[in-house]
Amino acid sequence: MKTICLYFEIHQPNHLKRYRFFDIGSDHYYYDDYENERATADVAQRSYIPALTTMQDMINTYGKDFKVAFSVSGVALESLEQYAPEVVELLQDLSKTGCVEFLAEPYSHGLSSLINNGNFIAETKRQSRKMKELFGHTPKVFRNSSLIYNDEIGATVAQMGFKGVMVEGAKHILGWKSPHYIYSCANDNRLSLLLRDYKLSDDIGLRFNNSAWSEYPLMADKYMGWIASLPEGENVINIMMELSALGIYQPLESNILEFLRSLPLMAKRMNVQFQTPSEVIAKNKPVGPIDVIYPVTWNDEERDTSSLLGNGLQKETFNKLYDENIVGRILACRDRRIKQDWDRLQASDNLRFMSTKNTGIPTYRGIYDSPYDAFTNFMNILGDFQKRVKSLYPDDVENDELNSLYTQIANLENAVNVKDKEISRLHARLKQFEGSEEPAVVEEKPKEAVPAKKPATPKKAAKAAVSKPVVKKTPSKKESKKK
Repeated sequence: MKTICLYFEIHQPNHLKRYRFFDIGSDHYYYDDYENERATADVAQRSYIPALTTMQDMINTYGKDFKVAFSVSGVALESLEQYAPEVVELLQDLSKTGCVEFLAEPYSHGLSSLINNGNFIAETKRQSRKMKELFGHTPKVFRNSSLIYNDEIGATVAQMGFKGVMVEGAKHILGWKSPHYIYSCANDNRLSLLLRDYKLSDDIGLRFNNSAWSEYPLMADKYMGWIASLPEGENVINIMMELSALGIYQPLESNILEFLRSLPLMAKRMNVQFQTPSEVIAKNKPVGPIDVIYPVTWNDEERDTSSLLGNGLQKETFNKLYDENIVGRILACRDRRIKQDWDRLQASDNLRFMSTKNTGIPTYRGIYDSPYDAFTNFMNILGDFQKRVKSLYPDDVENDELNSLYTQIANLENAVNVKDKEISRLHARLKQFEGSEEPAVVEEKPKEAVPAKKPATPKKAAKAAVSKPVVKKTPSKKESKKK
């Protein structure tokens, strides 16, 4: 039976303000609050709220016949909690239906998986805890920023305990193979790979409203017919895109939500089902490993990191951002402002604004006029940020000391995780007992307390010893005969 695994990414960049060279050392606030509020409220009203409301209606109508997955970056959640809390409430309502799964990803939506495993693991664990806290789901499947993946990243993800990872089904890693099967990580076969069908995904996310497209207009029955007619055995179709594709890239006037609303009905008619990523992994065994030596992403036609790290500006920024000495100090520190700034500066959007790649599509650069403008502004901010980090741990603090501090912090976090699991287990047991009848309790009368005897004084003890007669034991007849 053909199975659709539908997944949406939710991420919003945190826009930086104009920051001059002369601000370094005097101004430690880096953000354009007005633009952040405007952009978050805009995408919430035009995309997130109508799209999530539609999905809620679909679940109410079709029940378990429609299922969907989301991943939300930590920095996006912070912005939504501050500027559009109704989006978080909608996601919480969806999580209660049992038809939605939440995935793990780096908290910052950054690129630490390419250069610093310690930071990458710490970020992923924090985002997973956020998912558990807000939505009651502990993620079992991982997706990286921009769907970045290679064999080394896969091995790290498997060591963290995840069952699967979302990967771009690029031609140069698949060759003659189809993306419609489950594969395994070449470096750790415990990890299943769910490969994105970029054609079917982009038909909705990029081409739906394009009147010059040969398949325009795209109807739900036509789209589901393509899936139902796939060759026998090709049963897993992973459709992945940004949630903002519904309403921003494809405006609401294009009837994109009406198209989405019709998919479960057409799927049922054509014997196609929807499943969450965890369900797909549980019900399908990998057919074999996929080797991914160089990082693959879902960006542009090349499906590589060239839009993020393709020029000298981006490479210099990347190397300075993830300087080993600086990252070690950040991981060891407990300063809340430093941690928050670190999350926001890592976001991959800051590097994307510096891209000089010609894709034929206008590049959104936020407040910047050019890649060089983005580079200069970001490096000024990064210079001030690194000065603040070094003020916490000066250069004479050796890396061994920082590693020791970070190890202690990691051990504390592990202890907290163990306690959280134990609390969850006890809560579950408590709910079981609350459901059963309480046994009758027989109240016993409290026994009267017996006053403790005071210890005898030496004089009284001697007197008592004298007053008591000494009684000699007479031997029995048997004892006398023995003698």
